[in-house]
Amino acid sequence: MAGKNPIPCFRRKPDRRPRRNGPAAGLARVVKKLTDLRGPLSALEHVSLTPPPSSKAAEDLIELARLLLFPGFFSPQPVTELNFEYHTGQTVYVFHERLSRETAAAIRHDCLRYNQACTDCDRQGREIALAVVERLPWLREILATDVEAAKSGDPASGAHYDQIIFCYPGLFAVMVQRLAHELYLRRVPFLPRMLTEYAHAKTGIDIHPGAEIGSYFFIDHGTGVVIGETTRIGSRVRLYQGVTLGALSVPKGGAARLAGKKRHPTLEDDVIVYSGATILGGETVIGAGSTVGGNVWLTESIPPGTTVLIKTPELIVVDKSGRKPRKS
Repeated sequence: MAGKNPIPCFRRKPDRRPRRNGPAAGLARVVKKLTDLRGPLSALEHVSLTPPPSSKAAEDLIELARLLLFPGFFSPQPVTELNFEYHTGQTVYVFHERLSRETAAAIRHDCLRYNQACTDCDRQGREIALAVVERLPWLREILATDVEAAKSGDPASGAHYDQIIFCYPGLFAVMVQRLAHELYLRRVPFLPRMLTEYAHAKTGIDIHPGAEIGSYFFIDHGTGVVIGETTRIGSRVRLYQGVTLGALSVPKGGAARLAGKKRHPTLEDDVIVYSGATILGGETVIGAGSTVGGNVWLTESIPPGTTVLIKTPELIVVDKSGRKPRKS
């Protein structure tokens, strides 16, 4: 009837008549199409009774490592003189068990991917995990040098190390990379990259687990720093935000041929690289004691003790109308 309000939606009776093209049929078609893609896209799936390592497991490994590398700072329960050895023993045991499991899962995934017999993945996982656990004292010692480098290189770090350990994203990213590097050296598939990519997502600092990094390493601020797989960094090196230590452009189809080759630069001892600088190429060596200024683009080596700067650009100052203001 004219002027009569329609029945509100919540009062309408549901239409129970069967529909050929309803939601169920549409969903079924999508399921069929996704299933049909399994053949041509089988490399993009993991169909197995044994799951691969998970991102959550990688995060848990990092948090367990932090409990051991910086005791008491991140523990959910107080760590005291009385319980230190017990707390450390419990954490080492749990860390070893979980690292064994996730390492074995990564190796088992590679066996599945390349159709290899998976006969001793669990044994390899346990052996590699034990080897990494045995490196924890050394990791703690070298991380202490990184904390000291931050303390001496940043006046804002405060009177003690606490702020650096709690708050500095560069230290967190370097800690994760040093742990992942131990797995990388033992040829554990993709789990090392999962660890560093978690740190990348959390801090904005992208350090490949393959990079070789010396002691007393400091990344100040850190956002946007990229350090490639074959980078070699000496001792007492300092980087600022936005620095790229990368590779030159890879020719089409050349990625496989360049895998394992030196593609990223070498920074010798006591080098400082300021924000926004880009240093590229496997043959590029920044000599000891050199300084690379902000926004510099380098694809060639420089000798020790060199400073590289960009010529100061001309500044143009205009008022809001677009005219240059008169000099007073």
